[in-house]
Amino acid sequence: MEAASISIVLLTVVLWGTLGNRAGSVMITAPIVFVVAGYVYVDVVGVIHLDVEAEPVKVLAEVTLAWVLFVEASALNLHRRPPDLGTEVRLLGLGLPLTIGLGAVVASTLLGYGAWEALLVAAAVAATDAAMGAAVIGNPRVPARARRALSLESGLNDGIVLPIVMLAIAGVAADLGVEGVHEPGRAVVDLLVGALVGAVVGAVGGGLVREARRHGWLKEDLVGVTLLSLALLAFSTALVVDSNGFVAAFVAGLLFSWTTRLTKAREIEYVKETSSLASMLTWLVFGALALPTMGQWTDWRVFTFALLSLTLVRLLPIALSLVGSGLERAEVMVIGLFGARGLPSVIFALIVLENLHEQGRELVAAIALTVVLSVVMHGLAGGLLARGLTADRGSWPSARRTPRP
Repeated sequence: MEAASISIVLLTVVLWGTLGNRAGSVMITAPIVFVVAGYVYVDVVGVIHLDVEAEPVKVLAEVTLAWVLFVEASALNLHRRPPDLGTEVRLLGLGLPLTIGLGAVVASTLLGYGAWEALLVAAAVAATDAAMGAAVIGNPRVPARARRALSLESGLNDGIVLPIVMLAIAGVAADLGVEGVHEPGRAVVDLLVGALVGAVVGAVGGGLVREARRHGWLKEDLVGVTLLSLALLAFSTALVVDSNGFVAAFVAGLLFSWTTRLTKAREIEYVKETSSLASMLTWLVFGALALPTMGQWTDWRVFTFALLSLTLVRLLPIALSLVGSGLERAEVMVIGLFGARGLPSVIFALIVLENLHEQGRELVAAIALTVVLSVVMHGLAGGLLARGLTADRGSWPSARRTPRP
């Protein structure tokens, strides 16, 4: 991009940083701002020129996903048993596979996709984003069990979904004859090797940080930079051996967390802030590249698929997986309906465009519309829920019941 284009983008970031709280009070979120800005800057006004084939776009999408996967994994405290472990096992071990399976059936039936295409779209829109659901996850008036379930699920399901998305991309590429993409069998090997690379980098890097801290060698103000670099090291090392860098980044984060126990907010705050900047830029690129595709390929069937993906396709599997969990019906509804789609799905869409080119635009349209609807629906619904609970002085339905004598 030219200097003028970069200045426009940076001005948008500065304005959001200074006015974000005010915008949030009227339920305007960062994804809404940057998606609209990307579309306006590139496709309406034309002051910025972007191409999905451009190397900066590819680098931005890949680095952002590597950071997000590493940060979410490294923030998990693997040494402490979650208070709702049974719920999380149900959500990730049963609810997530059922959601992907049901989504694939709906995509195949409604949109006429082949098996690999249906699996790709269903998996890409199954990952949830904690940042998108912050109005609910961060609201102390919502039951803690529901908030913990949504938060931990969002931290893990994109890493679990990632191998499925990459395998499905390989399958679609093989079916369509797209060159430059490994076949499914080779893609499985890439995933396994990437996981091995990530485990080694994460364990060695974590051990180095742990020992440096124990001996007083570690510069605490550089821990954030170290984490960012370690994430990229896992990603780049996996690419060197021609394997999957995203899986490497996720596994590296898990092993780093296990080895160092660096899970306190102050220790990963720099990483989160840097990742937030990359996320804003990714939303802008998404608005510029995916929205025009969405407009070109969207019809009532795609809209119906997107709407079902955000409602019944998620709610039914989640409700089924939580039968017998002890959660109240209202809590199950919150978990099922407030699994917002966001950055992981956005980056998956950009990776699909990067790998499948023009032949993947129809699939990207379904993913993009699902994300856009989620941005609007979950942004508004989360804000309304938060306002409603606050206006009602924080009472939750179960808390207002009259005790039995």
